[in-house]
Amino acid sequence: MIKPALHHVTMKTGRLGEMIDWYSAVIGAECNFRSEEAAWMTNDAANHRIAFLASKAIDVDADRRHHSGMHHSAFEYSSFDDLISSWKRLDDAGIQPAFSLDHGLTCSIYYRDPDGNYVELQSDNFGDWARSTAFMRDSADFAANPIGSFFDPAQVYAAFRQGLAFPELQQKMRAGAFAPAEMPDIGMPVAPAPR
Repeated sequence: MIKPALHHVTMKTGRLGEMIDWYSAVIGAECNFRSEEAAWMTNDAANHRIAFLASKAIDVDADRRHHSGMHHSAFEYSSFDDLISSWKRLDDAGIQPAFSLDHGLTCSIYYRDPDGNYVELQSDNFGDWARSTAFMRDSADFAANPIGSFFDPAQVYAAFRQGLAFPELQQKMRAGAFAPAEMPDIGMPVAPAPR
């Protein structure tokens, strides 16, 4: 079987300008072409990775988190340092995450774009897809908690910048040591993190 690589995601929107601005700020995407009806953006050498089809007739479903459809798109950083530094950059710009999860195989910070779509920014906890795949397939820890443990990125950022090494930090995140004050509604059931 020939297996194609994922190239881009296209979304419908009634907020073209806001979406372009948001994806530019969050993932560093640049617009390669824009018209009144559409835009194509990329944050790498591809001609586009995110595209928008625009119409003022498109309405946002206020209860979309509880309806079927795509839950999120995801973008991966090469290190946890890059991920948590990006969280700080966005926090300084007033862009707040919807929730953050240590999935065991990745640390993931989820944002909501202007249309309410979730966008995951993540880093691989092993720095090696083969090892994180083995963790996903074989780990009793992952089988017991595949969605993950919520964490407060501000607490994690502070601990990391104070010198807590990533392996210990990640174990504490997975164990729920940096849990937020309130558990967020992510539009699907999640087991509470162990304490």
